[in-house]
Amino acid sequence: MSAVYHSHSAIQLAASSTSEHRPLIISLFAVFVAATLAITVWAGRQTKSASDFYAGGRQFTAFQNGLAVSGDYMSAASFLGIAGAIALFGYDGFLYSIGFLVAWLVALLLVAEPLRNSGRYTMGDVLAYRMRQRPVRTAAGASTIVVSIFYLLAQMAGAGVLVSLLLGITSDAGKILIVALVGVLMIVYVTIGGMKGTTWVQMVKAVLLIAGALLMTFMVLWKFDFNVSDLLGTAAEKSSHGAAFLEPGLKYGATDISKLDFISLGIALVLGTAGLPHILIRFYTVPTAKAARKSVNWAIGIIGAFYLMTIALGFGAAALIGPEEIKAKNPAGNAAAPQLAEYLGGVGTTGGAIMLAVISAVAFATILAVVAGLTLASSSSFAHDIYANVIRKGQATEREEMRAAKWATVAIGVVSIALGAMARDLNVAGLVALAFAVAASANLPTILYSLFWKRFTTQGALWSIYGGLFSSVFLVLFSPVVSGKPSSMFPGVDFAWFPLENPGLISIPLGFLLGWLGSVVSKEEPDAAKYAELEVKSLTGTGAH
Repeated sequence: MSAVYHSHSAIQLAASSTSEHRPLIISLFAVFVAATLAITVWAGRQTKSASDFYAGGRQFTAFQNGLAVSGDYMSAASFLGIAGAIALFGYDGFLYSIGFLVAWLVALLLVAEPLRNSGRYTMGDVLAYRMRQRPVRTAAGASTIVVSIFYLLAQMAGAGVLVSLLLGITSDAGKILIVALVGVLMIVYVTIGGMKGTTWVQMVKAVLLIAGALLMTFMVLWKFDFNVSDLLGTAAEKSSHGAAFLEPGLKYGATDISKLDFISLGIALVLGTAGLPHILIRFYTVPTAKAARKSVNWAIGIIGAFYLMTIALGFGAAALIGPEEIKAKNPAGNAAAPQLAEYLGGVGTTGGAIMLAVISAVAFATILAVVAGLTLASSSSFAHDIYANVIRKGQATEREEMRAAKWATVAIGVVSIALGAMARDLNVAGLVALAFAVAASANLPTILYSLFWKRFTTQGALWSIYGGLFSSVFLVLFSPVVSGKPSSMFPGVDFAWFPLENPGLISIPLGFLLGWLGSVVSKEEPDAAKYAELEVKSLTGTGAH
């Protein structure tokens, strides 16, 4: 998943051209952090019940939630990674934008409304409705936490590198301190603000990201007199690939393995979104299923507009800066968007430093918002599924459950800080790919079977979740993402016997197959009455919370 190589995205060019403007950059970061903390404290005062903490009191409108969903989904991978992929690979890079966007149709058509009607706070609520509560909730909680921590680790490491490079910090101790500070901010956002605070932070971040991308898009098009054909032609010419830059196959057409890799990645991207826990819990923050569906429509519109702008950002970077200069700063192309921002403002000028500082602050805002959403999803799942329903067997009070969620947030924050500090110099793209692949392999089959298949059993759910979880993790461990290539996480060793960089092609069908097989061979008789109840509830909203 090379479009998400954003762990080292943070502009190695910053050190040279912005040292004299560092006070400006620090001021921008400080203003954003202070503003978001103020929002979080304000929202925290209104967070009184478990419904407030987990679901924002279900008081957000469809537009507000659509904006927050966009903020949750458009991570640094979308902003920095896709622009870099397009700048280096042209047409093939833009395929990432298409994959990320098309994924929302799966979420809209199959998941958003039934999930909102069937559950209260987490994915485990839906899965446990007609299954044996304790084993299914344990599996759902474990899967949610694994997906979230892998995704979280990539964002944490990315934030550490971004901030340390922009502030000119080069020592290991300094970088670890930055990762720790991001982790502490994340813990504060979630424990004080809950879903309300996190949602408002995500809304602010979405507006900032769209505004930043819109400004850069306008400036790029202005450079070419708003002639898109000129922009594409110049990009193709400067790329040294000529017309091939604007046609399929530059990255994924060379070998049969690369073609298979693209199919595998595409399946993971398109199906993974509908199983990502931090996206799923957003559907519970609106008052009705109709609002959940509308919020996805808003999200598709906002995210679609943003991905259209990535064409201008990516091809603009290729045309104005050139692939060689982009690769000189970062081999994966992750510095393309910030490099473009500095170029548009004027390299070495105050205008260039301001543009670079603003776009970098937006990238940092992006990371903070996504990190808060991921932490909330995993701590909610632990408190609601594992603590309240498995450990306490449904006897926990709301106050005890919220306390468990806050302690879980601290624990997950500490784990993320430790892993993020260790991974600060690693290429963590594999972790993001893994998050999508695990979500599509373990979570999506069980959600769809639970909602739409009468014969689905507890055994089927457990086989599907654990089978998808272990197969995807296992295959990634032995893939080129981890070892065997210069761009691997451990380039000095080679134990990669699985040729694909993304396990989706194998692990996603396996997750669906195991869910079916586990149910067919199970001696347990499915509860037809419970399924009928769930069907009516999921399709009509009758009795929904």
